[in-house]
Amino acid sequence: MNQKIPADLLTQIQYLRQDFHRNPELSQKEFRTTAIIKEFLLQRGIRILPTEMETGVIAEIGEGEGPIIGLRADIDALPITEITDLPYKSIHENVMHACGHDFHMASLLGAAILLKQKEEILSGRIRLIFQPAEEIFAGAQAVIKTGLIQDLHAIIGYHNDPSIAAGTYGIRKNQLMASVDRFQVIIHGKGTHAAAPHLGSDPIVTASQIINMIQAIISRYVGPSDPAVLSVTHIIAGDTWNVIPDRVFFEGTVRTYSQPVREQILELVDKIIQNTCDDFQQSAEIKWLKGPPAIENDSDLTELFERVLPNIGTTIVPEASMAGEDFAYYQEIIPSLFIRIGTGKGYPLHHPGFLVNDEVLPQAITYFVEGSLALLKYYTET
Repeated sequence: MNQKIPADLLTQIQYLRQDFHRNPELSQKEFRTTAIIKEFLLQRGIRILPTEMETGVIAEIGEGEGPIIGLRADIDALPITEITDLPYKSIHENVMHACGHDFHMASLLGAAILLKQKEEILSGRIRLIFQPAEEIFAGAQAVIKTGLIQDLHAIIGYHNDPSIAAGTYGIRKNQLMASVDRFQVIIHGKGTHAAAPHLGSDPIVTASQIINMIQAIISRYVGPSDPAVLSVTHIIAGDTWNVIPDRVFFEGTVRTYSQPVREQILELVDKIIQNTCDDFQQSAEIKWLKGPPAIENDSDLTELFERVLPNIGTTIVPEASMAGEDFAYYQEIIPSLFIRIGTGKGYPLHHPGFLVNDEVLPQAITYFVEGSLALLKYYTET
């Protein structure tokens, strides 16, 4: 346990975390969560900044004219039915904090209390961002639209990571997480009896060819030093065994670190689909749902935190991940840093048996507190 954080505060924050876990809310429906966060902050004299967001909270600590530092935590849950035996397991079927966002927001509330106690000596302001809708990559853009990001000198965040030892800080220069793109494709053919395929135009054959061919994009068009993933994850075709259907639907995702590689893959997917459909005299509808860019940490902030974090805990350089995070949208606007904090326990993220480790709350709270103080000092002196 981190002795700098009072035991009664940790007890309070753990209770909040478990309450959030018991009452999870999906993206853009985090109404109860938003109300609890606002009430908690207002009761402690922390001012809420007005926005037009229906869910999520932005608050601020400090009165000075110095630098402004953003601290971000996401608040939404996933459409997953929990299978744990926790006494505070989700009360809602098919809604679960299976990504640890309950842990993230609880740690930021804990940091808010400690930073409020230091308000008179702060050399600037701390902006607390409780962001909705991270799981659908919509929340960061909603926060940006409020205009309360543009005047920040820097913003930091983190994600819990059960693959890293509990309490360990994972910090990595440059790319940490991948860009995310989703594709949806409908192949239009001509249905017929399965016994007479020559009388129709089979979209299943076409879709199969396309799926096989786009798998070769990564191995034959992308350099081995450029990490990239293309996965087809969902296929719907036909209704019965003896009828060739009129159409096939499939969808999947592309993950990359490099923007040029990202654009190259998207272009090749389109070309393969169109050319294959032409060969089979069929047609295709292609829809791209573009997600966030890759997480790429600011070099100066990374170097600063490589000096700060060893003073408060153990650090490692984690492996880069092909998962995505809409925190990347902030990085397009202001200097940003995103790290991982190990919880070292149980199932991976997004699993119905996922467990987060409350014993790591001190390290998460300390990251926000010490990180924001270090950033205020850094921007005051530079």
